[in-house]
Amino acid sequence: MGLFDSPFLPGTALGRCACGKHVSDAEHDAALRLEARAVAEDSNARVTRVVESALVRAIFPQDRSRRAFLKAVGTTTAAAAIAQFLPVGMLSEVLAQGTGPLEKTDLNVGFIPITCATPIIMAHPMGFYERQGLNVNVVKTAGWAVIRDLTMNGEYDAAHMLAPMPIAITMGAGANAVPYTMPAVENINGQAITLAMKQRDRRDPADWKGFRFAVPFDYSMHNYLLRYYLAEAGIDPDADVSIRAVPPPEMVANLRADNIDGFLAPDPVNQRAVYDGVGFIHMLSKEIWDGHPCCGFAASRAFVEGSPNTYAALLRAIMEATAYATDPEHRAEIATAIAPQEYLNQPETVVNQVLTGTYADGLGTVQRDPNRIDFEPFPWESFAVWIMTQMKRWGQVQGDIDYAGIASEVYLATDARRLMEEAGLTPPAETTKTFSVMGKAFDPADPEGYLASFPIKRS
Repeated sequence: MGLFDSPFLPGTALGRCACGKHVSDAEHDAALRLEARAVAEDSNARVTRVVESALVRAIFPQDRSRRAFLKAVGTTTAAAAIAQFLPVGMLSEVLAQGTGPLEKTDLNVGFIPITCATPIIMAHPMGFYERQGLNVNVVKTAGWAVIRDLTMNGEYDAAHMLAPMPIAITMGAGANAVPYTMPAVENINGQAITLAMKQRDRRDPADWKGFRFAVPFDYSMHNYLLRYYLAEAGIDPDADVSIRAVPPPEMVANLRADNIDGFLAPDPVNQRAVYDGVGFIHMLSKEIWDGHPCCGFAASRAFVEGSPNTYAALLRAIMEATAYATDPEHRAEIATAIAPQEYLNQPETVVNQVLTGTYADGLGTVQRDPNRIDFEPFPWESFAVWIMTQMKRWGQVQGDIDYAGIASEVYLATDARRLMEEAGLTPPAETTKTFSVMGKAFDPADPEGYLASFPIKRS
């Protein structure tokens, strides 16, 4: 082919359209229309698949029965059968609708390269942001303090944050008080305690006096869950061990260099320590509290109120991505999408082990736990109340706390409920619930009574 020959019309001279690939502006415009139609059809098909998947999960809530049904009839037959009785097309159209003209379309959203950010990350390569008319630049960020500061000064429009961070920012703990929101939980579970290989024979936490631990940030579920676990074993987290904040991308290197004995960290950090042969997974965080939140999608109240349509579109994209990630059958595909350098920068096998729950534990055993990580976006206000009890327990905040008021102000359950319904998910009817942490029941209606029951605390 000659230098000036068209790749579409061999032997024809170019130079009459802006892109240089067509012999006329009319042909150029026609090609653009065909491309736009193909993109729209692909996007609509993706949304329809998300809705169909959500409907199958609703009809067959148990994994085993759902898999049996799909194996018996096939996914195509199942979708066709459901479409006869349920308005899949209409639901897909609702999911695609906006709430009004977008105040801005070019956005910066910061994230830390961990699997907790899966919905925020995957929404970029898999087209969920584009579906909402958004041009989102997902920005890999070094640490949580940087995420906080860049979001607070407006360089990031929104961000992946640890679940306690919007609460701490709103309360003025560790930073100037600025009203913040967290309308969606990014993930539940998905963390682990990993120890250096030299500690493989010291599995009893009561024997951990003198250990040096790392957590990602002071205002993190990792810090609170590790402290809880240690205190239940009679170890004072402030007197008997050392706990310091280390950015997740630096944790494995610190374990390798013998700067720490272990960490309670987000994945894929734990699995990468196993992959590199420098650590083993002592326990998953779900063994401390099954269903605990870790990270969330967060934005300042100024952004929420100043750009309500853009905010809704951004949150809708996150909800749609979360709905897709909830299905275990999509996890391998998602691992492929988020493993590359611009996102997690991890070997795909490491990410796959985390998302699928079939993983090497570093001690010679392959474990299988499909609930190692999951994606349930509803921001339970009782999660926020529990977090505040631990902030007070360890001296991060003092005095009287308006637990229910702050929880409602920060964890926007109403917004989450509406957009979960649009994304084909089933939100709960209530905004609070009880749960247990290491067998100890938590009643969100009595946070001070819960706090007073702990023998080891700083407050």
